[in-house]
Amino acid sequence: MENIFTDEYFMRKALFEAETAFEKGEIPVGAIVVIDNKIIARNHNLTELLNDVTAHAEMQSITSAANYLGGKYLKDCTLYVTLEPCQMCAGALYWSQISKIVYGASDESRGYVKMGTQLHPKTKVVSGVLEKECALLMRVFFRAKR
Repeated sequence: MENIFTDEYFMRKALFEAETAFEKGEIPVGAIVVIDNKIIARNHNLTELLNDVTAHAEMQSITSAANYLGGKYLKDCTLYVTLEPCQMCAGALYWSQISKIVYGASDESRGYVKMGTQLHPKTKVVSGVLEKECALLMRVFFRAKR
């Protein structure tokens, strides 16, 4: 039997969250946290709505997942996010000890890789999942803003 719970499957769920952010006028980043093929957190950027620069999709998802699990560590969890995390989010992900991060589009100017931010040594990273779709949504959003 074919496993439908692939990285692409879950990234589509994160992309749905990014589209929701887009519709609300938020920078279109979506994130979900998964454990044992179950989504335990789903969020998108809320920086405009909450007037809070820390209200990134990843930060919202870390908090939601920790609340769901009843603890601060996200071991055995995977974060799916449509855009490479920034250094703030990467720092929070480091402290959460998340097991795996899967992201779609790279952020060449503000991503954690460019900034030299470290993740937890046990965190696995997969990049470029549905990269074209994730990047296109960002381009369309910022083209409309200019």
